[in-house]
Amino acid sequence: MSALDQQAAMTLDEFLAWEATQPEKHEFIGGEIFDMAGAEDHHVTICLNIAVALRQHLRDSPCRTYMADMKLRVDAANASFFPDVLVTCSAADRERRQDKREPLLLVEVLSPSTAAYDRGDKFSAYRQVDSLREFLIVDLARRRSEVYRKGADGLWVLYPFDTGQTVHLASVELELPAAVVYADVDAAEGPAAA
Repeated sequence: MSALDQQAAMTLDEFLAWEATQPEKHEFIGGEIFDMAGAEDHHVTICLNIAVALRQHLRDSPCRTYMADMKLRVDAANASFFPDVLVTCSAADRERRQDKREPLLLVEVLSPSTAAYDRGDKFSAYRQVDSLREFLIVDLARRRSEVYRKGADGLWVLYPFDTGQTVHLASVELELPAAVVYADVDAAEGPAAA
């Protein structure tokens, strides 16, 4: 991901109108535009595994699961993102076709080039979404996951899951075994092995 040079600063609404006409995807935070690189096989496979598990678990509920092509608009952070996986249970979000604004759960699968950004500025922006209850980070290189869960006091608490452990997503009451998360991803695969 790299910042794009722009002739003039854009507002979030201007960015969203511009981005809708672009052949590639871009994220926006605080007036800065970032182009999105394509993901590798193992990254896409893990995102799909998690999205499918969530979709099956949430079937016949008011909640919807989306993958990397659905925008998340975060007005409080003057930002727009493409989370790897997004779950929303909001009736207002069901009416929105181009973006979602009230996620319950967000998921990012780390890539070497975006890990610091996902854990830093992106998570900082995500925390400004009032509806968000959990943020799952999957570290493919280390085969570990972290769930950041928002407590009743508004503080975010880290729940780490080591290699082979089942990830508990309290926001949607789902247990995600490591075998499900890493299905069809060879043990040797990962950014370090690529």
